[in-house]
Amino acid sequence: MDDPAVACAAMSRTGLRSLAGEALVTSDLDERLERTERLAQRVGTGEVHIEAHLEPVAPEAVGRVDRPVLVAPRQVPRRRLGTLAGRQAAVHAVAHIEANAVALALDAVHRFDGLPDDYYHQWADVAAEEALHFRLLRNELRRLGLDYGDLPAHDGLWGVATRTADDPLRRMALVPRVSEARGLDVTPAMIERFDAAGEPSVARVLERILADEVGHVAVADRWFRWLCAGRGLDPEATFRRLCTQAGVVVVPPFNHAARQRAGFTSGELADLEAEPLGRPG
Repeated sequence: MDDPAVACAAMSRTGLRSLAGEALVTSDLDERLERTERLAQRVGTGEVHIEAHLEPVAPEAVGRVDRPVLVAPRQVPRRRLGTLAGRQAAVHAVAHIEANAVALALDAVHRFDGLPDDYYHQWADVAAEEALHFRLLRNELRRLGLDYGDLPAHDGLWGVATRTADDPLRRMALVPRVSEARGLDVTPAMIERFDAAGEPSVARVLERILADEVGHVAVADRWFRWLCAGRGLDPEATFRRLCTQAGVVVVPPFNHAARQRAGFTSGELADLEAEPLGRPG
């Protein structure tokens, strides 16, 4: 690991986006988490500048840790919470989502030129919250007798990020407003199932994650709408068009309260319920 004093001194000389890139390319997950947390702390003190232009690392160059083994989604074990193995698999799957979310937030900081400082600051804060979520879930997984990487996982989320590396508007639409927003829909039922399975500490962690993820989707929604306004685009029509072009699925049921707190309008949700994306309603 880096010496903290040396790392902080380097941060004073290096821009925010470069630092996010350095965190991205490390293949040591613990180092990535520590770099992410230090970066957000420095942003909070205003001690790091933001580069106007940067040559980003290729999406394929983002560091991949040795574990977990990545497999096709259909090869990931089913997660029935009535058994210890099922609870382990379920917590591992959510931890994997959060580990990817750290990288996605760092990439949002690192990759895109020409956005307001507040954009970069907000995504650095999101990255740090995602790192906390991962640590909380990893603690629960260890309590259940496994560690992150002991089970296989799928790589679908980062695949979408790779396909949206050319445009922040597409990234905001197709990653947070699709994948993370879906988490707002499904997490309440997960909380109930973990409580029913006798795992209240996991359920409380998921409650914390759900509350924070509303804010994360709201950050994406803010910048998606800002980018649409700058290009003279209607946000809701643009979201539908981008999702259709990408072949992503957006279907009910929706967590209306959480999605509306995150920026979705009641009219947009009604339209998506009447005409879902990705398969017939």
